[in-house]
Amino acid sequence: MKLATRINSFLSEGDGDLASVLQEFSGLGLTHCDFNYPEHVEGLPAADLKAMLDANGLEANGVAVRFRGHFLNGEFGNADPAVAADALALAKEGTDYCRAIGGRVVTLWLGFDGFDYPFQADYRRMWDAVASAFRELCDYAPDMLFSIEYKPFEERSFALIDSFGLVLAMIDEIDRPNIGATLDYCHMLMKHDNPAYGADILGSRGRLFGVHLNDGYGRFDDGLMVGTVTLPQTLEFLYYVKKHGFDHAVYFDTFPKRERAAAECAANVAMVRRIDETIDRLGLDRIQAAVDANDGVGVSRLVLDAFMN
Repeated sequence: MKLATRINSFLSEGDGDLASVLQEFSGLGLTHCDFNYPEHVEGLPAADLKAMLDANGLEANGVAVRFRGHFLNGEFGNADPAVAADALALAKEGTDYCRAIGGRVVTLWLGFDGFDYPFQADYRRMWDAVASAFRELCDYAPDMLFSIEYKPFEERSFALIDSFGLVLAMIDEIDRPNIGATLDYCHMLMKHDNPAYGADILGSRGRLFGVHLNDGYGRFDDGLMVGTVTLPQTLEFLYYVKKHGFDHAVYFDTFPKRERAAAECAANVAMVRRIDETIDRLGLDRIQAAVDANDGVGVSRLVLDAFMN
C-alpha cells in the first residue's frame, strides 16, 4: 500500500528543514509525499526536490494547490475575473511543478469558492466559472489527474462544492477523463456523507483519485488519528477503496496537537496496515456476501470477527 502524510506538522515541530523531514519519513514506513503548492516548496526548484525524494527512497504522489491572500473571496469562482484568472494560473503552475517532481495527482480544495450570506453569491455564475476553469486545467495537462476535494464549510460558511453529490455533479459538468475527486474522511463526516458510499460510487467509475484518512466526530475537521473514533466505518471505507483497486497514495490528513508528529504518523501506518490485513483475512468475497445479505445481525458478526480476533 502506498502511504503519505501531512508535512505541515513535521515542519512546525522542527526547524523548517524539508530535507530532514523527508529523511524522517523514510523511517516511518511512508512511500510517497504530497506537497502543498506553493507553501511547502516556495523557492525550491523541482529538480532539487526530486533529488531529495530520490535520496530518501520516496516518490511524489502529487501536489495540493493552496490559495491564500487575495483569493479570500473566491478562487476559480471569484467575482473578479482578474482574481479568478490568477487562481487558474496558480493551479497551472502547481500542475507543472507536480509533473516535474514525478507526481501525477493535482488536488484542488476550493475553500473560498462559496458564500456566507443570503444573496451574496450568483450560484449559477460561480458554478459555471468553476466548471470552465477545471475544463481548461484538464485540457492544459491531459497527462495529469485533477482531483476535487470537497469540504462542506470552512473557510466559508457554505462551500460551493460541499458534498459527495455535488462533486459527482461537477465531475459530470466538467466532462473530462482526467477529472475526479479526493475523499477526505473527516470532511465526509462533517457533511454526514457516509465515506464508504462515496468510495464505492467514485471507485466503481474510476474517479477516485485521492484518499485522505483521519477520524473525527462529524462536527468539525477534527483530524484525529485513523480508526480511533469510527473504526467500523473506516474498515468499510477501506474495503471499497481496496475493492476498486485504488492505486494512488493513501494520505494521512491528521493534526497532531498534543502528540508528536512522528509518533502519530507511526500509529496511522500501523492502523491502516492492520485494517488492510483484516480485509485480506476476512476476504473481499465474505465482506461482499455480508453486504449482499443486507442483514444487521450478520454485519454485527462480521464486525465482531474483524476486531475481536
